[in-house]
Amino acid sequence: MTRAAAFFDLDKTIIAKSSALAFGRPFFQGGLINRRAVLRSTYAQLVFMVSGADEDQVERMRAHITAMCTGWDVAQVRDIVEEALHDIVDPLIYEEAAELIEAHRSEGRDVVIVSTSGEEVVGPIGAMLGADHVVATRMVVAEGLYTGEIEYYNYGEAKAAALRDLAGRRGYDLADCHAYSDSSTDLPMLEAVGHPTAVNPDRVLRRVALERGWPVLTFTNPVSLRSRLGVLPRPPRQILAGAAVGVGAAVAGLAWYSRRRSQATG
Repeated sequence: MTRAAAFFDLDKTIIAKSSALAFGRPFFQGGLINRRAVLRSTYAQLVFMVSGADEDQVERMRAHITAMCTGWDVAQVRDIVEEALHDIVDPLIYEEAAELIEAHRSEGRDVVIVSTSGEEVVGPIGAMLGADHVVATRMVVAEGLYTGEIEYYNYGEAKAAALRDLAGRRGYDLADCHAYSDSSTDLPMLEAVGHPTAVNPDRVLRRVALERGWPVLTFTNPVSLRSRLGVLPRPPRQILAGAAVGVGAAVAGLAWYSRRRSQATG
């Protein structure tokens, strides 16, 4: 009997915002970013919700990561994420996504979150959702600090490679697996499985899905998991200890969107 999994992108597929940008305010309160960056995060989230981020935009954000997070204390970042996780992320989870995750689990499939955001953000969210595995971006850490170097960037074709690698290790038949994403940058991941589905797709992904006859779903109802499942325990601290790029991505995203806005209005 073959095994199968359901692979989920995170932002705008499971949760209604960018998982990295959502932590702007607690990062400010923890002294990692300034007030201007917090204000920019509101604008960045609006842009993200309307248009998402294409390949060029994501690459530009990535280019700023090293300058933004070099020298940040990993333990401090971990503690901020742990303290703010349920207040910030829990209310953003789409009810439709939560139901879909439950349905796949009840049908015997593993649930895997595959995200470009960092492990220190994606790992705790995965634990909160009961995911079996999480694949996310990782940054290099030395002596407890981010060096600014990226160890593994989970984006584009890398996501598809991660799926194939995990399938080989866990015995998944990819022809029987499902994958869900909102972004055309995740086409390699969607093409790697037998059952791809577009969720809240951008224009390119919507066109491709319609051309290929893929299902297209619209998720619109963020709901607190507490309201569905009761009070949720905090994820184990060891899950929160991974070194990753999510914090740098948050600040890099704010900086890039700020410049984009200036160019548009200049």
